[in-house]
Amino acid sequence: MPEQIQNIQSENTVNSPLRASGLSAAPGPIGIFDSGYGGLTILEKIRTELPAYDYIYLGDNARTPYGTRSFDVVYKYTLECVTRMFEMGCQLVVLACNTASAKALRTIQQHDLPVLDPHRRVLGVIRPTVEAVGTMTLTNHIGLLATTGTVQSDSYPLEIQKINNDIIVTSEACPMWVPLIENNEHLSTGADYFVWKNVKNLMDADPMIDTIMLGCTHYPLLEDKIKSYLPEGIRVVSQGDIVAKSLADYLVRHPEMETLCTKNASCKYFTTESVEKFSSSASIFLNEEIRAEHIAVG
Repeated sequence: MPEQIQNIQSENTVNSPLRASGLSAAPGPIGIFDSGYGGLTILEKIRTELPAYDYIYLGDNARTPYGTRSFDVVYKYTLECVTRMFEMGCQLVVLACNTASAKALRTIQQHDLPVLDPHRRVLGVIRPTVEAVGTMTLTNHIGLLATTGTVQSDSYPLEIQKINNDIIVTSEACPMWVPLIENNEHLSTGADYFVWKNVKNLMDADPMIDTIMLGCTHYPLLEDKIKSYLPEGIRVVSQGDIVAKSLADYLVRHPEMETLCTKNASCKYFTTESVEKFSSSASIFLNEEIRAEHIAVG
């Protein structure tokens, strides 16, 4: 763990509002957290897989993007949002954000939860993704398309190596993809150049790649364009279905946590920014009209 993360972790553990809040162990909704909108693609698949449960979605839109921020800042922001979701009654929170999973999850799991509340759980999206993808490749050459922050964290190659150290992971940062999607330009011809460029860079770096991970929850919206610039036979793997099935399996294996998740088939949306903007932009990711509420964190 980087020294700067240790310092922030120590400070937040001492001063955390969670520690002194006397949180209830009563059942509550499953929390789905993302720095912005991309986690909605994960939420949609989870709700399809597990429709009976209650959910709270929190987007830290006022402080997005996380992908360009330091480990220190991502850790601090993520811990603040997880703390807020715990205060809202969540016993289980899924970080539906690759950057938060890469830069904050391990520290929160290992150093914060044991002190703050050892009975609550925080899960990420990287581990279940690499476990699934590791079984798909035939050449042992995997590509990763992700944000700059996720690529720089090396989280995907490190997790893959834990499963199979014979697998080679080649990464390509795609800094323009999220802005294109969030401005609803991802289906335009203007987006084609940036998709083509990044896909070409990845395949030029390792022509033996046979499986590509989409390491950002926004990227499923570009999946058709990505596939159009790939040679035939290369598998493109998005995270939604994988994370949803992994969560379902987790709840079966952990009945003590499953009983702490309420089941009224409800879903509430919260944002740290404008509720009007969130509700409008969320329609890019979800095929339904939603109403968001504003929430303060930190």
